[in-house]
Amino acid sequence: MSRRTIKASQFKAECLGLLDEVAQTGQELVITKRGRPVAKVGPVEDAPSLRGSVRFLVSDEELIAPLGEAWHADTE
Repeated sequence: MSRRTIKASQFKAECLGLLDEVAQTGQELVITKRGRPVAKVGPVEDAPSLRGSVRFLVSDEELIAPLGEAWHADTE
């Protein structure tokens, strides 16, 4: 991935346009202060799909089976 280095003062002055540029090009920005890197701005990666990632550890019958515990919902 390519990177572009800019001064903090330039980033401050052009922040919104630079963020749009990162989103369009996917190119990272390294922001420097007094010639030293202090921050990195990069594109956000799409979150991976969760489809198919769930495993059931019990069957439907086990899930709704009675527990054998007495309880009374109408008592106070």
